Amino acid sequence: MRAPEPNRGGDRVKGHARRIAIDISSSVRRLSVSRARVREAAVAVLKAERATDAMVSITFVGRAAMSELNRRYLGHHAPTDVISFGLGRLGKRGAVIGDVYICADIARENARRQVVPPGEELLRLVIHGTLHVLGHDHPTGDGRTASPMWRRQERILARVV
Repeated sequence: MRAPEPNRGGDRVKGHARRIAIDISSSVRRLSVSRARVREAAVAVLKAERATDAMVSITFVGRAAMSELNRRYLGHHAPTDVISFGLGRLGKRGAVIGDVYICADIARENARRQVVPPGEELLRLVIHGTLHVLGHDHPTGDGRTASPMWRRQERILARVV
């Protein structure tokens, strides 16, 4: 696993330098989106949420690995598209730390079903998972796509695609 690469773009929020590290790894041979675009999507979420100190790990996995994560941590016996683990913030302005796992196989299936490019769906899941790390949530089932979190996700996605 590589060391996190901090964002050194000089971003500032109210006079404070951003300390954002996005670590990207993959056990999947080929992704339909570049690591630079993945990083851009995660940073867009953190900026939109005014997170100035964050370390987020994004890992792309296959179906078997995602099934195991889903079973072990959530008690579900099937793969899913994205699972996030947020360690929360330390105070109102504290560091954001979390892990996002994305199943590239499920993302491809979602993209086919929704008739969107696979890269767009992967970016959607990066944004979705990062919002979860930040503490956002949504209802399950039909209410999911009408939720404030989903609308926020789609607004951020529109800026990065």
